[in-house]
Amino acid sequence: MNSEEKEITYQTSNSYSTLNRLTEATKAVWFVCHGMGYLSRYFLRFFKDLNAEENYVIAPQAPSKYYIQPKMHVGANWLTRDNTMAGMKNILNYFDAIFEAEQIPEHVNLIVFGYSQGVSVAMRYMAYKQLQCSQLVMHSGGIPKELTSEDFEYLSPDTEVKLIYGTEDEYLDEDRIQQESQRAIDLFGNRVTILPFEGKHIVNVEYINTLV
Repeated sequence: MNSEEKEITYQTSNSYSTLNRLTEATKAVWFVCHGMGYLSRYFLRFFKDLNAEENYVIAPQAPSKYYIQPKMHVGANWLTRDNTMAGMKNILNYFDAIFEAEQIPEHVNLIVFGYSQGVSVAMRYMAYKQLQCSQLVMHSGGIPKELTSEDFEYLSPDTEVKLIYGTEDEYLDEDRIQQESQRAIDLFGNRVTILPFEGKHIVNVEYINTLV
């Protein structure tokens, strides 16, 4: 058997979803990366209680869609262990295209929010792009192992970092919670605020509504 894996480059397209309008009254723009099994248009429902005039939400769509058993709902995921960095390169280009299309004004507060699997792509994009933001919110997800504190030295001293997790999260045991908390402190120092809540692996809407 003489098999060979080859690589090609081609142009593709993908959707993304937004909530509310970007106007002169907008005070905060949210860039929110959903977790595994979500679609961006449904992920937006967690942000619907934010003040619509002051908050504009952009939700990119993970590219790999699949059927979720047993009801065959459609979900999506960002990356797998196979060819992770090649897949991330495509996501970086996709995020670049979203920011180019949206033309976010510099005077608004940018909140980068990652939930579950969305934490890793959001943080990698920030490090790659040296993206300035007013807040980075890491909700119930793992910090990529290759990232170091030097990757985030560019951040403004005013940038806030929040680490949110459920104390009963079925994917995070006590050791993993300690590990991720320490990783966040190693990367961001005393700017990190750790926000545990009583609950499982769910999006904490109450915390979302207090971030602005």
